[in-house]
Parts: sequence; C-alpha cells; structure tokens
Amino acid sequence: MLYLIPTPIGNLEDITLRALRLLREVDLILAEDTRTTKKLLIHHEINTPLRSFHAHNEHAVLAGLVGQLKGGQKMALVSDAGTPGISDPGFLMVRACRESDIEVECLPGATAFVPALVGSGLPSDRFHFEGFLPHKKGRQTRLKYLGSLNHTFILYESPYRLLKTLSQLQDYCGAQRPACVCRELTKIHEESKVGTLEELEAYYKSKGKVKGEIVLVVAGTKAKG
Repeated sequence: MLYLIPTPIGNLEDITLRALRLLREVDLILAEDTRTTKKLLIHHEINTPLRSFHAHNEHAVLAGLVGQLKGGQKMALVSDAGTPGISDPGFLMVRACRESDIEVECLPGATAFVPALVGSGLPSDRFHFEGFLPHKKGRQTRLKYLGSLNHTFILYESPYRLLKTLSQLQDYCGAQRPACVCRELTKIHEESKVGTLEELEAYYKSKGKVKGEIVLVVAGTKAKG
C-alpha cells in the first residue's frame, strides 16, 4: 500500500489526524527533502524511518521501492509542503504502483492553490491550474494561452520572478486585469494582495525584496478591473 499524504504548507497544525496516524504506522516515509519532513515529524513526535524521493533520484530508486511495496511494505509519500504530485514529485511513483497492482490511497489535505483561489474573491466556479510557468522555452506560448482564457487561472511563482511574471502577464492579459498575489499562506507573514496586474506590479516594486512562496490568481478575459 502506498499512501499519498498532504503535509502543511506553513502552519504545522494543518494536518489531519488520519495523516498523523498513518505517518506513524507505515514502514517508511518517502520525502522530497528529509530535512524538511524531519521538522514536521519531530513536531508531532513521529519516529518512522525517512528516505529521500525527489525529482533527481526518482527514476533511479523507483524499481526498488515498488519491489518493497510488492513485498508487503506500507509507505507514505510526502512532498515538502502540500499534496504530493501537485507541482511536486509523485506522478511516476503513483503510475508505477498502478501498473504493478499496488493499492494507492490519496488523503485529502493541504494544497496552496485552493485557499488562494477561494480567498482571492475572483470567480471560482471554473478555473485553470497552470502550476509553474516554464522559465524559458515555451513560456511565451503558455502566457498567450493563459491570456486567452475566459475563466480564472492560477500560477505558482518564485519571489525572484514575481515582478517579471506580473509584467509579462500585462502584455497578454492587459494591465487592468484583476488578480491576487498570495504570499506565505498559513504562515506568520501571510499576505493576500488584490488589484489589477499593473497595481500589483507597482506595489511589489515598492516593497523591494519579496520573500516566500507565491500563488498568483488571475481573472479571466470576461472580468473587468
């Protein structure tokens, strides 16, 4: 059995009782960064063994882990924050388990884009989740596509590229397109700033250095600033 277990995106209390029980009961926890997951386990007094499973080693270790699962072990797969497989490693592991008739169970729980979307005040009846934009190749193509959508779309972004992305979005969506920048969700310095793309760019330029993980929610073509 493989369990996909969401972990808090900031506040360590944002984890379910079932998730904590399973993290204690499994034979092994597969973690994107064992140092990050170790902090969560120490906080909740969990001593289950940890093993690294991330984008740089998943191909190399996958067959061995599937063999252990077929041999009867129970494992939990977690990412550094949120639900594994959402812009994080996990897809290859789940596919390999399905192909080998290993049972997979995904628990509900924390993910960054849902509170950002709901809290933005932008239409949420229909939306597109883009995740991270390509840094170079294919970036303009994706931006052009996103700018054409008539419903809300959601991006994950690094604080180092926020201003660049806000500027480029204006080229494809217009400066007056409503949007919301959510930063440091569930953490002490949580911030959700709403405005037009132009206003948001000006605001974050005035702030200087931007810190924290960012979710960017942008209205569709039918919205007015």
